[in-house]
Amino acid sequence: MASSRTLGTFRLPPLPTIREIIKLFRLQAVKQLSQNFLLDLRLTDKIVRKAGNLTNAYVYEVGPGPGGITRSILNAGVAELLVVEKDSRFIPGLQMLSDAAPGKLRIVHGDVLTFKIERAFPESLKRQWEDDPPNVHIIGNLPFSVSTPLIIKWLENVSQRNGPFAYGRTRMMLTFQKEVAERLTATTGSKQRSRLSIMAQYLCDVQHILTIPGQAFVPKPEVDSGVVHFTPLTRPRIEQPFKLVEKVVQNAFQFRRKYCHRGLGMLFPEARRLESTGKLLELADVDPTLRPTQLTVSHFKSLCDVYRKMCDEDPHLFAYNFREELRQKSKKEDDKQSCRL
Repeated sequence: MASSRTLGTFRLPPLPTIREIIKLFRLQAVKQLSQNFLLDLRLTDKIVRKAGNLTNAYVYEVGPGPGGITRSILNAGVAELLVVEKDSRFIPGLQMLSDAAPGKLRIVHGDVLTFKIERAFPESLKRQWEDDPPNVHIIGNLPFSVSTPLIIKWLENVSQRNGPFAYGRTRMMLTFQKEVAERLTATTGSKQRSRLSIMAQYLCDVQHILTIPGQAFVPKPEVDSGVVHFTPLTRPRIEQPFKLVEKVVQNAFQFRRKYCHRGLGMLFPEARRLESTGKLLELADVDPTLRPTQLTVSHFKSLCDVYRKMCDEDPHLFAYNFREELRQKSKKEDDKQSCRL
């Protein structure tokens, strides 16, 4: 019991402020990497509190930078904090934090897009998917340049129950550009409704829990940020392979201002596009004159289920790419022109 109490009441000793760390190590945000620093510890404390009770939890922080959110996580009484930082300039400042919190902070100099977290934490933390979420959390103030590819990667991990989700329904709390946060949480019919909305919401309970004004960051970005909390569902709302769902959703939103049949038609070769699109929409019981933003997750479930059956009937259908067909068509036209010359 004594060790639990020690973990729960841990506080970092007095340290240089984040602003002083930035000066000490001559750190500058790199615009090309869309880096922005949070310096106000009251704000980082607020962000970390939104993740829930972290006492004795195991936390994976992505993109810690100079360590603002890192400090707040350590002060929340975690059992262990693993940080993955790609930019070597931030490692000395993080090492200072590690020295101040012996045995609590583990630093990996690496890329979050390729880092393997499956074996980073004790096996004893693993839970069955149907059970309550494990005592493992992902927290990160993501650089805008990697936020979308990273969340798509993690959503695919959710669908396959691997990566960070090998431990069970690991919860995530991530900071995005406000526009991306709004897309992730957008409701049916809203103008922000997008591919990201469907991909996130068919797999997770997604909540936009906090907006951070741009002036809270140094340097100040041109846009505000949004903090989004993800809890994987015990059962996905669409029970089809991730790549199949992604293909249907991407095509549906290909022409977001037009009727949904226009984008969905791109799932099929031109020679039978009209007939196949009609069949898909009829069997899925979806109105072809709905806009993509008006389609619910239930609509997409029906569309994916029917498309899967059509792919099973035609083994070549899933590999079809309408852009490749256009390229081949364009190449033939160019070849004809060359022959005439």
